[in-house]
Amino acid sequence: MLKGISIALTEHEMEQIEVAGFGLDQLEAQGLQLVTYVNTERYCAKELMLFPNQTCPEHLHPQVQGEQGKMETFRCRTGSVYLYVEGEATPVIQAKIPPGSEAYYTVFHEVALSPGEQYTIQPGVKHWFQAGDEGAVISEFSSTSRDEYDIFTDPRIQRMPVIQEDE
Repeated sequence: MLKGISIALTEHEMEQIEVAGFGLDQLEAQGLQLVTYVNTERYCAKELMLFPNQTCPEHLHPQVQGEQGKMETFRCRTGSVYLYVEGEATPVIQAKIPPGSEAYYTVFHEVALSPGEQYTIQPGVKHWFQAGDEGAVISEFSSTSRDEYDIFTDPRIQRMPVIQEDE
């Protein structure tokens, strides 16, 4: 729970909150909660919510059907977030890589975001992010989101939920 952090959502939006556990069964450490306000063939707007120190694993948004991958701007609303992108590695990063997943985190150029600060990630750029000790709410403004095509560096990750039927 994000103590003292709230965003106004309609009842319909609350019903549409996606809990992305990525198939890792480590939601508190590696996961993401999000609500999509709009996602059309031109643009997308989402709210991303992270528990304290929760990490969205490293991934990139590839070209899809001849169209550039997703370009996205993250704007920190509350809390703090450490965003890592391709580029010169920061000597000592503030995030803590989830134990057992160290091999799957490969980009370490740190961009620290506080409320009101934002950063734009270009298409095809590997990135990952982690909330600070108090959790975070991040607004995402982007081109069309096609999450099912995201490429994660961790081969264990399943971006789209898998429903298993009991036999």
